[in-house]
Amino acid sequence: MLIFSASDKGGTGRSVTSANLAYHRAMAGDDVCYLDFDFGSPTAAAVFDVADARQATEDHGLHAYLTGEVSEPARIDVWAETEHQVLRFPPPGCGRLVLMPGDVSGGEFATGDDHLRRCVDLLMNLHHEFDLVVVDLSAGRSYAVDMALEATAQPEMRDVTARWLVFHRWTRQHVAAAAGLVFGKRGILAGGVERGHGEEALRNAIRFVRAAVPDPESPLWSQVSPTQSAWMRKTDGDLKQLASTHGIGYSQVLGSVPLEPVLQWREQLITDEDVLDSQVANQETWQALSRLAARLTDDKHWEQA
Repeated sequence: MLIFSASDKGGTGRSVTSANLAYHRAMAGDDVCYLDFDFGSPTAAAVFDVADARQATEDHGLHAYLTGEVSEPARIDVWAETEHQVLRFPPPGCGRLVLMPGDVSGGEFATGDDHLRRCVDLLMNLHHEFDLVVVDLSAGRSYAVDMALEATAQPEMRDVTARWLVFHRWTRQHVAAAAGLVFGKRGILAGGVERGHGEEALRNAIRFVRAAVPDPESPLWSQVSPTQSAWMRKTDGDLKQLASTHGIGYSQVLGSVPLEPVLQWREQLITDEDVLDSQVANQETWQALSRLAARLTDDKHWEQA
C-alpha cells in the first residue's frame, strides 16, 4: 500500500508524524519504506537520526534518481544506521524500516515524462517489496504532489492501493488551507480528475490528520485563568464548526495527535523509552500515533463517510 502525506503549509507536523507512523508499523512487524519526496526541504533523515548516513548518500538520493543521474536511489537501513540508541536495538519480530532520502543539495524541480516514468517504476517496485510505502510530499500544490497524482493515474498503477493523508494544525488558517489543498479549484481532487482519477474514488482515498491539537481539558492548561479557559473551549468549538463547514469534519479525519511538548522542542520519533522510562513524552501521544498507524490499512476507517 502507498500512503502519500501532504499538507498545504509547512510546520503542520506532516513529516514528523509520517515518520512516527512508519516507525509504529515497522515495530508491528511490517516492512516499511519511507520516501522523502519533500523536494524543497528533504529533512526526514533528521527525524530518523541518520544525518551522517544521509550525507554519505548525497548525489544518489531521490533527486538524483528522478532526474536520471543515477539508476537506483540510495537506501538507508534505519535500524542499522541511526544514531538513536533505542532504535539501534529493535525488538524481535519487527519489520524492516528503510529510508530513501532526498539529496542534501536538492530542491523543487519541474517534472516531465522521464521523471514520471522513473517515479512509476520506483513506486511499483517498492509496492511489491514492502508492506507499506510512505511518501512524504512537499507542502502545498507542489511538483511532488503533481507527480504523485500523475504517477498513480498511470494504467499499471490503477490496481495499487494508494491513500492520502492531508495534515493540518488546529487553527483557522490551517483548517481553511487544508480544505483548499484538497477541494480547491486547483486542489488535489481537481488535479487528480484532470489526470484521469475517478473523483469519487480519489475523494474516498483522502483523510485528514490534525496535528498538535490542544486539549482544553489537559493538565497543560490547568494554570490558565477562567477567562482563558472559557475562550479556549469556545475556540475549539468554533474550529470544529469551521472544519465541518469546509468538508473536513470528524467523519473525514483519520486521527488527531495531541499537542506534545517533545515534538514542539524536537522533531523526533517517540519511542516507548520516551514514554515509559525517561517519561519525557506523553502516553496520550504514543497511543494516538499507534491508533493512527493501525488505521492506515484498516478499511473500515476508509469507507465512504
